[in-house]
Amino acid sequence: MKTVIRLENVSKSYFLGSVEVPALKSANLEIHSGEFTAVIGASGSGKSTLLNLIGCIDDPTSGRVWLENTDVLSLSDDKKSDLRNQKIGFIFQSFNLVPVLSVFENVELPLLINPLISPKDRRARVKEAINDVGLEKLAGNRPDQLSGGQRQRVAIARALAGQPILVLADEPTANLDSETSIKIIELMLNLNAKKGITFLFSTHDDRVMNRVSRIVHIKDGVVSA
Repeated sequence: MKTVIRLENVSKSYFLGSVEVPALKSANLEIHSGEFTAVIGASGSGKSTLLNLIGCIDDPTSGRVWLENTDVLSLSDDKKSDLRNQKIGFIFQSFNLVPVLSVFENVELPLLINPLISPKDRRARVKEAINDVGLEKLAGNRPDQLSGGQRQRVAIARALAGQPILVLADEPTANLDSETSIKIIELMLNLNAKKGITFLFSTHDDRVMNRVSRIVHIKDGVVSA
């Protein structure tokens, strides 16, 4: 099975004044293509730190992070940004949609900074992603005209439009009611099954934990898969 992400003895510490606070301790982890994986742990356990390192948003204090065959730490900030934009999709619990843009424009936004995608291909990708999440009839609507579940569907479409090798989701059901949460989980499961999209997300939600194929535990910065 193809390895998408590999962490080798990764540690991350932060400083509060002169006090060093370890957030992640010698983590070793592999995420494979097509997996549907949840990272679970208490608040402050290191879940967000782990996702930020995997998403190339932050650098480890020590250790190596590999995205496919690329050593992320060997890249300049610009190259790392390009890699993140072209290879990783992000879903946030607060949706992070631009209120003045339509559904179509919100999904299209990350693709505008990718010079490898032509305008024709960009429009096709956006339409496909919006169709995949069932919002084709709402493509012209703004976020304030959508429900919470529909906004999260837009966020999922935006993550998919770049055709990433990995989608990272930070508590994707945290701001949704129970019925909507189940629908969002089912949507992601269907995308995983039908298109082989690799999902990795942090969660406290038992409904998510019960549906994933793999669970990664993290406690006090220590990862166990």
